[in-house]
Amino acid sequence: MKTKIITFAAALLISASGFAKDIKVAVFTPTPEMHCASCETRIKDNIRFERGIKKIDTDLKTQTVTIKYDADAITAEAIQQAFKKIGFDVELVSDTPEKDKKKKN
Repeated sequence: MKTKIITFAAALLISASGFAKDIKVAVFTPTPEMHCASCETRIKDNIRFERGIKKIDTDLKTQTVTIKYDADAITAEAIQQAFKKIGFDVELVSDTPEKDKKKKN
């Protein structure tokens, strides 16, 4: 009986750790620069289909593209390659883990 309980507890622990995602936020600056809403749309409409992409925000004023992604499914380098497919070279400005929203005390 004890072995069944231990086995069940171990299986539960292993499955629970599988739900933990490594979510990161990367900021890129594209070249050529985004100069209009059409550029923003082109980026959003194409990059969003890459595996692991969760959210994309573009800012024409600061010339940045902020992407929230699952680091277990895609890397920042793979995102850069996705930009190349649509005609943009990008420089990675920052790549950080998503901040835990519960720690804002």
